[in-house]
Amino acid sequence: MSNVVDVRKTGVLPFQLLEQMVRSRAIASTTEIELDQIQPASLDLRLGRRAYRVRASFLAGPNATVMEKVEKLDGLPAIDITAGAVLERGAIYVVELMEFLSLPHDIYGVANPKSSTGRLDILTRLITDRGVSFDRVDYGYKGPLFIEIAPLSFSIVVKPGIRLNQLRLQRGEGPLLLPQKETSRLYEAGQLTKVLDDRLPLREDNLVPVTIDLEGAHRGATIGYKARRNANKIHLDRIGEYDPRDFWQKLVSTDGSLNLEEGDFYILATREDVGVPPQVAAEMVPYDNRSGEFRVHYAGFFDPGFGWTQGQGAEGSKAVLEVRSHGVSFTLEHGQIIGWLRYAPIANGHTTKIYGRDVKSNYQGQGLKLAKQFKPWPTDASQPDLETRPPPFDFSPFA
Repeated sequence: MSNVVDVRKTGVLPFQLLEQMVRSRAIASTTEIELDQIQPASLDLRLGRRAYRVRASFLAGPNATVMEKVEKLDGLPAIDITAGAVLERGAIYVVELMEFLSLPHDIYGVANPKSSTGRLDILTRLITDRGVSFDRVDYGYKGPLFIEIAPLSFSIVVKPGIRLNQLRLQRGEGPLLLPQKETSRLYEAGQLTKVLDDRLPLREDNLVPVTIDLEGAHRGATIGYKARRNANKIHLDRIGEYDPRDFWQKLVSTDGSLNLEEGDFYILATREDVGVPPQVAAEMVPYDNRSGEFRVHYAGFFDPGFGWTQGQGAEGSKAVLEVRSHGVSFTLEHGQIIGWLRYAPIANGHTTKIYGRDVKSNYQGQGLKLAKQFKPWPTDASQPDLETRPPPFDFSPFA
């Protein structure tokens, strides 16, 4: 049952409370925590020095530590990633994080991949000692943090300090939701999504629907990307390094539909611009079988201020989606519901750091966009795509 909360008392901890927890060492690290790790309502987590390749994914369970399970799953000896190490596509790794926690009894945590992590099809899940759920840190947890990493489309090169996932700390029982009245007020006022036609109704548990754009601005417009198989490895610390055509097939609009081939990975975008007012935080719900046999593959955090313009509400930032069909192929139609946004209150009612205003981001004001490791898609006719396709739409204004 969803837990609707009083925004004045509980909610997602904002920047200023996270900063206090760092000063009090409730959030600590093997090296000094960098100020830009603390986002408006989340904390970026950094890879440590040691990685372990394991035979299978796992949870520690109530009676074991992560390292005890790593040893049982033939994960020793450790891989030192200090000089950079390749994590191979299709393999599973556990990597220690620099950060560790000593949480108060009334605070718990939830984790999600960062935007670039999802767009590279890297499955990451936070795990803890004696943990029974992925991406969950129990109330009052004291101990180290680890991340499970499974590169699904591309092999990757990682080093200590790289940030693949982020942690939200929350007070209250989750999942936290804004009250129905407040969610409806913000939604109808255009503060949560910007739409060109009639608004779809909220779902019964206050979830905000978003739909898929498979038409673009015109026939032949770019509507998404499909990951290529057997591409080269990607160094995650290299920004704007790679030609996207070596890793992706461009998808263009034809008849307003797209067949998701079972097991393939797609980057798509919503029709709606998404907005997150400063007094709330949002999260994408990753899967709902009422929508179809596909998954918005990585649940994502949206910090306060994402896509939001003072006085205008949601303005100019699409939700970029990582999508995979499971079990069977599935056909998407333009305008079909592709996911749901869950909005939660900010504890104490506000954050002192706003996404887009106080935080430099690769994705504020985004349209359809690949991860930051890739160059913009070439539009020069002298640099044709690797396969024959209709003439590409120049989407550089959205880059």
